[in-house]
Amino acid sequence: MPDGSRLTVTHATRVIDPATGFTKLDLVRYYALAAPWAMPHLQGRPAYIRQATQGIHQPMKFLQHPSYRNLKGTDPKLWPGHDPAIAFDTPEDLVAAAQVGMVEIHTWNSTDRAIGKPDRIVFDLDPGEGLTWEAMREGALLLRALLHELGLESWLKTTGGKGLHLFVPLKPDKDYETVRDFSERVVQHMARTIPGRFVAVLGPRNRVGKIFIDYLRNGWVQSTAEAYSARARPGMGVSMPIAWEELATVGSGAQWDITTAPQRLDSVKKDPWAGYWKARQKLPSLRAA
Repeated sequence: MPDGSRLTVTHATRVIDPATGFTKLDLVRYYALAAPWAMPHLQGRPAYIRQATQGIHQPMKFLQHPSYRNLKGTDPKLWPGHDPAIAFDTPEDLVAAAQVGMVEIHTWNSTDRAIGKPDRIVFDLDPGEGLTWEAMREGALLLRALLHELGLESWLKTTGGKGLHLFVPLKPDKDYETVRDFSERVVQHMARTIPGRFVAVLGPRNRVGKIFIDYLRNGWVQSTAEAYSARARPGMGVSMPIAWEELATVGSGAQWDITTAPQRLDSVKKDPWAGYWKARQKLPSLRAA
């Protein structure tokens, strides 16, 4: 456990990923070890979870509310008239969720300090069929360059699947509609300017050999797989924050899994997102995008 006490796992030997043989014990142990890194991303932020009680090869549930006794809920006052989202206030909450079958953690773009005003933008770079990983690297750098021209610094993480996420921290002083509109304008600009590399339209047929930059995650009550979340897909990759300087050495969006990620965390001398926590950037004029 994060507090150093003994960890007891129910159904510990249950295989949750037949492709690798990873068990529930592997998953719970990962979240216990990753908790100190994950909590700054989770505390105060409404969350949903993907639950796979019988394994990721069986039907899974996407839980938006704390329907288990072990799960905490957000303050009902945050969103009057609606059931609370899931809350992670302590490392023990993270382990408790893993105990009831949580695999993935998805979070909102706002926190309980200003629930209606996002404190980040998320750009999800999703590769189309036939796209090389080198093209994904280049695509992330191109988007980073545009954001930099707009006066915005971005931070990078693997998705734990095929792609990359760029997170842009914001001062929470604009509503969701404004932030989503801005993110859409950025993505449309990328698709217009470099149509051979990027597309802004949903659908696998539209992005063969291209990158779809998903901006839809920036809408109200939408969510994104959070940093350090495991992913409910064969291989059990982990969404891992990395420094931009590391991108050249990362070979896929699933570079780390739930058994290799702890080695990565042990080897990291400082948080690659250390600057993220201090950056509260102003959203530029929409005309600039």
